[in-house]
Amino acid sequence: MSATDSTVAAALGEAAEHLAVSIEDGVATIELRRPDKHNAISYAMWQAFGRLMPVLAADDDVEVVLLRGTPGGPFSAGADIAEFRTLRADPEGARRYGEAVESGEQAIIDFPKPTVALIEGFAIGGGTQLAVACDLRICGEGSRFGVTPAKLGIVYALPSTERLVETVGAAWARWILLTGELLDAATALRIGLVHEAVPDDQVAARSLEVARTVASRAQVSLRGGKAMVHRVVTGQLEEDDAVHAIYEASWASAEYAEGVAAFLAKRAPDFPAARARKG
Repeated sequence: MSATDSTVAAALGEAAEHLAVSIEDGVATIELRRPDKHNAISYAMWQAFGRLMPVLAADDDVEVVLLRGTPGGPFSAGADIAEFRTLRADPEGARRYGEAVESGEQAIIDFPKPTVALIEGFAIGGGTQLAVACDLRICGEGSRFGVTPAKLGIVYALPSTERLVETVGAAWARWILLTGELLDAATALRIGLVHEAVPDDQVAARSLEVARTVASRAQVSLRGGKAMVHRVVTGQLEEDDAVHAIYEASWASAEYAEGVAAFLAKRAPDFPAARARKG
């Protein structure tokens, strides 16, 4: 087992049985593996996301994260409601559970590298929440989505609501939260909940294609782009020292030098090779 493998294993902890991580060609795939529970997300899994994402962020071999359910779907049925009678049995337990969910979700949102959700089948409740935490979302034409706290008597957390509103706008966020009804893939595509809806048997291939395309781009640009979008949506519109540092990091990067050289030579840039030479 490599140092990276052991660090990932430590981050997964007791969720290792239900979360699998593999890394190939710059793409780290995180697979939800609870087919008997329709890939429901347990308390331990939410906690594991909070530990795992920083580990992958620090791994130079990881350029993109691809998040998926078991092959063929579903993506996820959401939170493991069976845990609610124990872990959420009283207000203090509900608070701790909510903190774990928020920490796991926020770790995905804050991940500095691009993330892609590969959505086969349905993504309900926490499943939609997990997908929306990713940067890019590709689903099958038969996929269904829903955020259903109104069916459970709980209130969707403010950070999760903020992310939903950022993604689909306030009007559709109201519809999703107030009706609790499921949306089909065509509606999800129309309102911006997903970026692409493709035939069900092409979701995995298309998602991996997008992930590999993103991995081939200049990482300094991708990280900077994510940071800039976050600043815009949170109203941080001044070009302060942090923004200037992002600019300067790109100008001094091996990827910038490779991009200019490739353009002048009329060839495709090889950003991974440039990063390797710099390392």
